[in-house]
Amino acid sequence: MITVIKYPLLTEKAAKLSEKNQYAFEVTTVANKIQIKTAIEKLYEVKVSSVRTVNVKGKSKTRSTKKGIMRGTTPLRKKAYVTLAKGYTIDLVGGEGNVSED
Repeated sequence: MITVIKYPLLTEKAAKLSEKNQYAFEVTTVANKIQIKTAIEKLYEVKVSSVRTVNVKGKSKTRSTKKGIMRGTTPLRKKAYVTLAKGYTIDLVGGEGNVSED
């Protein structure tokens, strides 16, 4: 089984969505909604009610070098917006289990 979820997105928009029990994740470009749903349910032990996906095109970038102007693009990305069932939450920023004692 391929790794579907790359990482959770921690942006201002994602913080506003978490109030509505929705969370944003960066996923692989080949993942479908069913794979994303099962991965989230296994990883965070929650019940997912819906999944929305967005394909994000790469931005074009230009830079000047000694050899001339180089043009390219950033890679394509895919985001998934996951809505959880009532009574379930994910603590992305809380950091439980990541306590280090010096």
